[in-house]
Amino acid sequence: MAVKFLSEEWANEMTEKLNSSDEFKSAAGTQQVKLQQVVTDAPDGGETKYYFTLDGGQAQVGIGEVSDADATLTQTYETAAAITKSELNAQQAFMQGKLKISGNMMKLMQLQNVFNAMPKAAEGVEVEY
Repeated sequence: MAVKFLSEEWANEMTEKLNSSDEFKSAAGTQQVKLQQVVTDAPDGGETKYYFTLDGGQAQVGIGEVSDADATLTQTYETAAAITKSELNAQQAFMQGKLKISGNMMKLMQLQNVFNAMPKAAEGVEVEY
């Protein structure tokens, strides 16, 4: 059954899939990060916030705000959906000005293997956009 993008169910499915992927856990290693995501122009006309944390090889995706984020990534709903569907690379989105980043850029650069492992780990999540 498909879960609605940026819903609690979506966040729970993403967390479960990431943490059950050996490839993702290997890429995550001992990395630690707290990322805040801000999605503007959501279908309801508002803004949605979700977060991604990584601690001791365990990922968590949640709806809402995370305290002490290492970086905040802001993008439109259209861009967020395209990145999640692997139709748009996050680096390309950043270069095109579609993804705004504030905070610790070095930390994000160190996490490239983690970000690269995410799409494959999340393959089984059926998402309704």
